[in-house]
Amino acid sequence: MKLYFTFIIILLTIMGCKKDSDEATINFAYLGGEIINPNTNYIVLSKNEAIIDTVKLDGRNRFLYKIDDLNEGLYTFRHGGDFQLILLEPEDSLLFRLNTLDFDESLVYSGNGDKKNNYFINEYLENEQEEKYIVQLCQLDGFTFQKRVDSLRTSKLKALENFTNKYDPSPLFLKIAKANIDYSYFSSKEVYPFVHYGKNKAAILKSLNEDFYDYRKAIDYNDAFLSNHHNYNKFLRYNLSNLSLKTHDKHDHNACYDRNSLCYNLDRLKLIDSLITNPTVKDELLYHFAMGFLSKSKNEESNNTLLKSFLSKSESEKSKALMVRYTHSINRLKAGVKLPEINLISYNEDDEDELKISTLIDSPTVLSFWSHAYYEHFKESHYKLKELKAKYPEVKFIVINIDNYGLEKSKRLLEGHGFNNTNEFKFKNPEEALELFAIYPMTKTILVDKNKKIINSNTNIFSAHFEEQLLGLINR
Repeated sequence: MKLYFTFIIILLTIMGCKKDSDEATINFAYLGGEIINPNTNYIVLSKNEAIIDTVKLDGRNRFLYKIDDLNEGLYTFRHGGDFQLILLEPEDSLLFRLNTLDFDESLVYSGNGDKKNNYFINEYLENEQEEKYIVQLCQLDGFTFQKRVDSLRTSKLKALENFTNKYDPSPLFLKIAKANIDYSYFSSKEVYPFVHYGKNKAAILKSLNEDFYDYRKAIDYNDAFLSNHHNYNKFLRYNLSNLSLKTHDKHDHNACYDRNSLCYNLDRLKLIDSLITNPTVKDELLYHFAMGFLSKSKNEESNNTLLKSFLSKSESEKSKALMVRYTHSINRLKAGVKLPEINLISYNEDDEDELKISTLIDSPTVLSFWSHAYYEHFKESHYKLKELKAKYPEVKFIVINIDNYGLEKSKRLLEGHGFNNTNEFKFKNPEEALELFAIYPMTKTILVDKNKKIINSNTNIFSAHFEEQLLGLINR
């Protein structure tokens, strides 16, 4: 395998170095790689949400693809439910290797263009760890917090300077790398009032130094270049949530902040609509916050009010259609109604190939879901379910895989981690089931009584109140 990749790297390097004297510029790049434990037999390459091509893996789960007429910048490659950004510039011949069981952590680049992309993936992983540290820092007073995050930013800028001196990267790389550092820093400051202890978030905002948010004066809320960039979008989510507190506080009269209140969420959608004109940026934010509210709400009137607000502001017909269907599904899953019927496939060879979910429910039941795309959730949820099964033997725990993959792949993953197949199933028609049960987010859990009636359509096995809810289900 090493010889194979060494040969490819040399070949691509030679090809990339050849100059055609008749051409003013050479405008192409190669992308190749190997995927271990693939979820599908292809990757999807896109730029700015527009799909460029679906690239098939060969018999050894490898691929090599040439991009002609390259539009240099950030590209996205997707495999299964995971994705990652890469920077491609003319004459790059970039190869990667990853394991889907540890997607980001296992990702390594080689070939022309490897240094800049390894820099970005390492920075991405470091930022994931840093987010946990930021949560701790947010408990400090505003002045001390600012000093700590300023120090983190200075350290990152120094590391970028060292990288620049060593490798002399392109202006495009430097633009993206600087944006990564800036927007990560800005996000840390925007999240401060939400994570800081104390329920009155508006009061926390008022206590901060006047210069705490000085950087906001230079923010471009319609940056087309960064419209699909993780750090930029994360910042906008925090920033707009933060700014909405001021509007919300005016008619909430300093009451405790509730991120799930209809009033606050309507204020936030209205602010997005007033500040942002770039359709890509605007629609992503509207969709994110609308889904976040609906996924936690059980009030049909509130759901319909928020949906109406979303539909009046979104310019994406696809997003509108999805939101309408999701809202209708949420509203149908009321406490006291019968669980919708759906067909499942069993891993147990003694069972029928296909069975209706209603035939499984004859006692208090918990429905939980998982996907290959959320590997950490798959592991942690199964460990948690194992613990709950031991504590509550009178409850049936039905665990359903939502992926549109073959049965054997899910079965191998379960067996590989030592998880019992008992009461483990797959949806016969995942697309239909995702809509019918409104499965978002992946932590969603449904409680059903012995009469197949929904008791709670949207809880979470990791919630501090979940076992209390289970006892209520048992004692009905």
